[in-house]
Amino acid sequence: MHLLSLIVFGFWFCSGKTLGENQPIQTFVIPHSHMDVGWVYTIQESMHAYAANVYSSVTEELSKVKERRFISVEQEFFRLWWDSVASDTQKKQVRQLVKEGRMEFIIGGQVMHDEAVTDLEDEILQLTEGHGFLYQTFGVRPQFSWHVDPFGASATTPVLFSLAGFNAHLISRIDYDLKDGMQKNKKLQFVWRGSPSLKAQQEIFTHTMDQYSYCTPSHIPFSNRSGFYWNGVALFPDPPKDGVYPNMSLPVTKETLHAYAQTMVENIKQRAAWFRTNHLLWPWGCDKQFFNSSVQFRNMDPLMTYINQNSKEFGVTVQYATLSEYFQSVHQSNLTWDVRGSEDFLPYSTEPYQAWTGFYASRNVLKGVARRASSRLHAAETLFTRYRISFPDGPVAKDWALEKLRALRWAVSEVQHHDAITGTESPKVAEMYVQHLLQGMMGAEELLAALFLLPQNPDVSGVPSGSFQGSDQGLEQHVIVYNPLAWNITSMVNMTVTFPSAVVRDDNGQPVPAQIQRSAQCNASYDLFFVAQLGGLQHRKYSVQFSEAPCSGKCKCERTYEARGVAFERRRVKDWRKTGRRLLPVLNGCYKLMFDQDTNLVHSATYLKEQRQIMMTQDFWEYDANGDVKAGPISDNYIFSANGSAVRAYKAVEMEIIPGKVLTEIRQRFYREDGDEDYAYSITTRVPEYSEAGPWCHRLEQTYSLGPLRLNTEVVLRTSSSLDNNRTLYSDDNGYQMMKRTYKKFTNNTLARNYFPMVRTAYIQDDISRLVLLGDRAHGVSSQADGQLEVMLHRRLWNNLQWNLGYNLTLNDSSVVRPTLWMILGSVGATSKLYQRGAVELQHRPVVMPIDRPGKSRMDKEPRFNSQVPPVVLPPNLHLLSLSIPGWNYTSDHDLHLSRLRSAGKEERSEPDYDRVLLRLTHLFEEGEDPELSKPVTVNLKDVLKGLGEVRDLEERSLTGSWNITSLQRWRWKTADTSGKKNDQDKRNQDFTVTISPKEIRTFFIHFSSKND
Repeated sequence: MHLLSLIVFGFWFCSGKTLGENQPIQTFVIPHSHMDVGWVYTIQESMHAYAANVYSSVTEELSKVKERRFISVEQEFFRLWWDSVASDTQKKQVRQLVKEGRMEFIIGGQVMHDEAVTDLEDEILQLTEGHGFLYQTFGVRPQFSWHVDPFGASATTPVLFSLAGFNAHLISRIDYDLKDGMQKNKKLQFVWRGSPSLKAQQEIFTHTMDQYSYCTPSHIPFSNRSGFYWNGVALFPDPPKDGVYPNMSLPVTKETLHAYAQTMVENIKQRAAWFRTNHLLWPWGCDKQFFNSSVQFRNMDPLMTYINQNSKEFGVTVQYATLSEYFQSVHQSNLTWDVRGSEDFLPYSTEPYQAWTGFYASRNVLKGVARRASSRLHAAETLFTRYRISFPDGPVAKDWALEKLRALRWAVSEVQHHDAITGTESPKVAEMYVQHLLQGMMGAEELLAALFLLPQNPDVSGVPSGSFQGSDQGLEQHVIVYNPLAWNITSMVNMTVTFPSAVVRDDNGQPVPAQIQRSAQCNASYDLFFVAQLGGLQHRKYSVQFSEAPCSGKCKCERTYEARGVAFERRRVKDWRKTGRRLLPVLNGCYKLMFDQDTNLVHSATYLKEQRQIMMTQDFWEYDANGDVKAGPISDNYIFSANGSAVRAYKAVEMEIIPGKVLTEIRQRFYREDGDEDYAYSITTRVPEYSEAGPWCHRLEQTYSLGPLRLNTEVVLRTSSSLDNNRTLYSDDNGYQMMKRTYKKFTNNTLARNYFPMVRTAYIQDDISRLVLLGDRAHGVSSQADGQLEVMLHRRLWNNLQWNLGYNLTLNDSSVVRPTLWMILGSVGATSKLYQRGAVELQHRPVVMPIDRPGKSRMDKEPRFNSQVPPVVLPPNLHLLSLSIPGWNYTSDHDLHLSRLRSAGKEERSEPDYDRVLLRLTHLFEEGEDPELSKPVTVNLKDVLKGLGEVRDLEERSLTGSWNITSLQRWRWKTADTSGKKNDQDKRNQDFTVTISPKEIRTFFIHFSSKND
């Protein structure tokens, strides 16, 4: 078919001025398919129904006509197609299309990650996984984003993308009223400086999609069918055998050609009026499109040719384009752009009563499993890296180990998708994510066990694993505890056991402080707590000797304390007339907590160092949700729409206090009705008592139990305090930076629009004091009244909205959830030193691995266990973000890598590189946050890492490793505010010495000297 003749127009530019009105609008038609990695259908269902066909048909159609283009966004589907579907011929065609720039990989991560409830470490992981595959396979490095569907935009994302080498960022979903104003004022494009510390150093040009977002406008006035979707709508579970899909657009014919052209041109002109240049991005596609690319291009080709042939009449030219072609034209316009600071676009609303703040708490169990899997992956990565450096020829097979790691990397990356960890998927898809995560975690557990237990160096002796004096009595079990952080830590290890007495000894045979008590979950079991002191990246072995008989005398129990609880009478809410008269103190080295015996709730907390008291209570409240669309706004997976203010979720409270020497535990149980036998909610608070606890002393660990909830209820933990915070709170963007959340009043839906995401941290403060909560998973947070900080922990909903029913997205979640929060109280200055590291330590708690079952102690000597490896310890304001062996096989020399790809013959899998280590460090503090900890840190990596081995060479890379930092030259965009701009390459590393400034994330490739050298 004869194709469009593309006319290149010359443009004149005036710096800082919009292009002339008489210039035609240059329209960049960008073919794409939005392919959700999950959401309603499982990965397998989507691959079968449409996803594989997208890449097969796009490859075929682009190869036919050189003007055609396509952008590929999420890598999971593409990699599945590449590995299991694509023929050698198709792979050759793709390589040619990529080389010519006609198929372009955008973002390049495994998924289009969510921006509200994802953690920084997991965002980097999924981006690194995708980029590693693309660079190894094609030698390409994505340079643009296409974040069109996440529900709001975080200020962390532009920072990460700029660190990865991106030249421009694209977003879409922001508040409807904000977008409307930006459109009218031509402010949809700006330069975003997402980090207040990094400022212009990591700024990025950002394009906001207009009100039509990433889908082609579907309304055409001359037909009752959708327009521009000639291949129709994907059909599940099987593609139709006759190729006829539902809702296929009216074909482009002689009769419809002009009408189609008029519709397209009118839309182009409408949208062009919202932007400053005459270059318009016109996305062609939507969800699950281009599964039959032939019919798509067969209709669009003549339409675009017709518009170009009549461009003078229409005032428009059109061309197929990739995203890079569009951004290159905008960049060459040489305009001066507004600067946006570190503000984010959260929360997000689509209509007055549609605040997308419910998903911050949807599917709490999935959110928790995802974070645990991420933590376990980090532990396995660091331990395997250490093993490979120390024992390159050790008995743990490297290919088997990498296979286990890659499976968990894939699962953790997958669940970062914007319809995955958000909890906005159908139940079967949620089960798929959990299954993939659990399978990956099982593989990582197998790897950890092998690394711990298989002999490494038989010449190194340690301490026998059994036969301490007196160990021949009773049963004995052995436990390995591993610290995956590059800090020395003191931590409390918790094991559930079936014996009432126990003695715990370390790998030197010395008893350690321990405590045993009846379990909060089951009367037939016991909670054993013991204190573990571990160096950075160290593991130690502990032996636990059990006894059926209770302790009788100091020697028998060594340093184990048998704790017993004191139960307090159930208190009914209706009897709370006079309170605060009978207060019970619980003290440790940092706090004095007072509990009210008239309510069984906490009454106040005093941080002892400054003798400041905060009046506070904690309890559960619930919002009733409407489930009938005829009765008003509804809540669902995405949306929180409260049917009035929250009400107290209980009518009576019981309390039990278990004083101890390692910790004191307070158990509070909340009953829906006065006479209920079973509690509906609980809070278990653990107050550290160990005298050498250090920072641990400041952390009040709270674990909650909620569920099953009543239908159409959304339950919050409400902490009410005497802090004068004026309903202002602070919550984190992706665990990277804190955002000030000022309470705002809206004409409608004020309550829901003042909910914000909390990924790791949230706090409220006044001029003197701060109350911090750290979470083990994402939640929604709000301050609905002065001194309040409420955390939405669980939701269970059903509604009769047909769209939700059709896709099974009603969130009828009947699970029991048990999230954990750590609370820190103190002055603003004191807590600033504590909460960042505390959040990391909660995320990466020590790995506790029993290596046998309780059995008779053996006096014979067993293989000796060497756990005393040298520690790896970073300064307190630096965090070891990554220490891994990625396995991607490519030379660091980009030109050489491309040359090898060109000279390669048939498709062959590359052998993994097991010697290249990826090291990633981050500075935890903001500029000016702390007088000492906010300073730049200079470290000699050869010295810091000597506990691992001898560093032979060091090469700094971009965030995902695909660029050598010396060759990375990102585009520069003109801004009126030029403050903070500096050359990205002004900090080179001399003699392994690196200086890391506040909030910097630095990535390196490292090779260690071989033990065999």
